[in-house]
Amino acid sequence: MICAFYKNTQLLFLLLYLYLVKKIYKFLLNTLPRPLLIRLSYVFKFFAPMLYRGNQVDCPVCGRSFSKFLSYGSEVAHRENVLCPYDLTLERHRLLWLYLNRETNFFSADHLKVLHIAPEQCFLPLFKKQKNLDYTTADLVSPIADLHFDLHDIPLEENQYDVVFCNHVMEHVDDPVRCMSELCRVMKPGGWAIMQVPQDMSRAETYEDKSITTPEEREKHFWQKDHLRLFGRDYPNYMEKAGFKVNEFDLNTAFEPTEITKFRLMKKEILYIAVKP
Repeated sequence: MICAFYKNTQLLFLLLYLYLVKKIYKFLLNTLPRPLLIRLSYVFKFFAPMLYRGNQVDCPVCGRSFSKFLSYGSEVAHRENVLCPYDLTLERHRLLWLYLNRETNFFSADHLKVLHIAPEQCFLPLFKKQKNLDYTTADLVSPIADLHFDLHDIPLEENQYDVVFCNHVMEHVDDPVRCMSELCRVMKPGGWAIMQVPQDMSRAETYEDKSITTPEEREKHFWQKDHLRLFGRDYPNYMEKAGFKVNEFDLNTAFEPTEITKFRLMKKEILYIAVKP
């Protein structure tokens, strides 16, 4: 009887502990500024994987398996089982990594000059190690970027880069077409870019309303407090207006259903490959 009581008490404290950890994690995720979150994540990655030991989900970027991934997102667009507890990849990162490995010569070409805007920390050390890449990172404020500038007016010469990454940025900028045009300008003819964004596939047209200015209203309407719009299925039109030819990569036809589940990919996500003519 006493033994059972202690076991039940231990279980209760464990559940309470996990509940508090999850609440604190979610609070910090939605409250702290991005540069601070980036710094804290390097500490978090060392102990979080111990809480999620298992083999139910795989991260192809770090090569580790877990019982599940962490949750992620705002109150409006919160998602369960999506954030790798080791390298902090999300669905979009794992999809990009798989695409680069299976569908491109990104890791095997003799030489590629790459510009990475708003560099994701899960990719940064891996891309820097690639001897075939002349790799430069840039951001407005990120502490891990090489260069700092406003994407609306890039202080770089034209026709320089073979590959450009600029993921989950265009929902934050004032003029996405101008920013894309600037990226197109600094790319070589025949170069390609990947510019993923949060996309509501239930919307035919992008939702934008300049009268929505408060963080609370922006989160309600655009899924996050610092978003200025919510892109719809017309997102490729923005890239075409900026001068790109757009190709679509559908993960549902490229990957097995078991892989999509194991890697926790977003089934409705389409990867757009923007090519400079």
